[in-house]
Amino acid sequence: MTRSEMNGKRNSSKEEGAIFMGSVTVDQLNKEFSGVKALNNVNLEIKEGEFFALLGPSGCGKTTTMRCIAGFEEPTSGVIRIGEEKVNHIPPNKRNCGMVFQSYALFPHMNVFENVAYSLNIKQLNEKNVLAKMGVYARLLNRRLGRMPKEMERKVMEILEYMELEPYADRLTSELSGGQQQRVALGRALVMEPAVLLMDEPLSNLDQKLRHSMRNTIRRIQQDLGITTIFVTHDQEEAMSMADRVAVMNNGEVKQIGRPTDLYSHPSSPFIANFVGTSNMLNVQSIERVGAYSIIKGEGFALKTNHQSKEKGTVIIRPESIQIHHADTEMNPELMNILEGEILISTYLGSIVRYEVKAAGHTLIVDATYASGESILKPGTKVKLAIEPERVLVI
Repeated sequence: MTRSEMNGKRNSSKEEGAIFMGSVTVDQLNKEFSGVKALNNVNLEIKEGEFFALLGPSGCGKTTTMRCIAGFEEPTSGVIRIGEEKVNHIPPNKRNCGMVFQSYALFPHMNVFENVAYSLNIKQLNEKNVLAKMGVYARLLNRRLGRMPKEMERKVMEILEYMELEPYADRLTSELSGGQQQRVALGRALVMEPAVLLMDEPLSNLDQKLRHSMRNTIRRIQQDLGITTIFVTHDQEEAMSMADRVAVMNNGEVKQIGRPTDLYSHPSSPFIANFVGTSNMLNVQSIERVGAYSIIKGEGFALKTNHQSKEKGTVIIRPESIQIHHADTEMNPELMNILEGEILISTYLGSIVRYEVKAAGHTLIVDATYASGESILKPGTKVKLAIEPERVLVI
């Protein structure tokens, strides 16, 4: 089945209310383990068809939140809805959620076809028809012992074709590459036509090049099918490059929700600024209004900003927002913030050069675009740093 055919099937089924439909609402969710609070008043509104990422450091509660949505953990309090239905007391196998685990959880004794078909077999076990159940048990023991219904076989082959796994249908999963195993796990979740797709750190076991490739594959499939997807990751690059919106979590709480561009450009706290990308952070001692600008003062610096600023807080300046020039460059201090400094470390990173610069008594990180043939400034070089007032934020 081609992508357009799969997409057309999804659209026609959506009109019938059959597949790939599900918003998710998490309302005042709390979870405790032996008296320790893992989740504290988590609130999420995930739209139908949205790719939503839960981002945060290890132990922040993102996987626990997903496991509560899937039904693998019972909340201490709070309400979870898929669509309009409250699912708190519905068992995992009846929540119509597809799950892709970090370890993939593939069966090594089954081939690719059987792994993808497994979720359909388990779904059939939930039916009351005794004869159908006997057939499933037979198939799970040995594919030759029980014949799969033609409709189920057709669904599996459609997914294999869509996932570009049809040539590997009879191959054991242990004989596949990491990326192919990932697609098998994804196909097994999609074949059951879930309302919501849940993915728990699905790329963490892949090397960097394959992770980039699989990001594009997962995002393309999600957009093709329009399936509501919740993606758990600790990798901010994954979340920023794939998700429509991101919820950043820490210590069991949601700290900020927004589009990737909003989180990066307008972080709500120093934690967000530091976790989503890299930031230079300086403590503010005082702020005064002078004409069109606010003058932010701290230990060793005074910077202009044209943003509305709090009386106290933290200055946030992204590394790419700082221009680096030779010390003898003439610049207008009325238009730019100018700091004199000295390069401590130069690191070549391909498309950019990252400098650590001692300026105004602080060590600042500066990212400069690198063009082939340009010379890289060496440690000890005297420089001027220029920062536009609009690039200086106080949070």
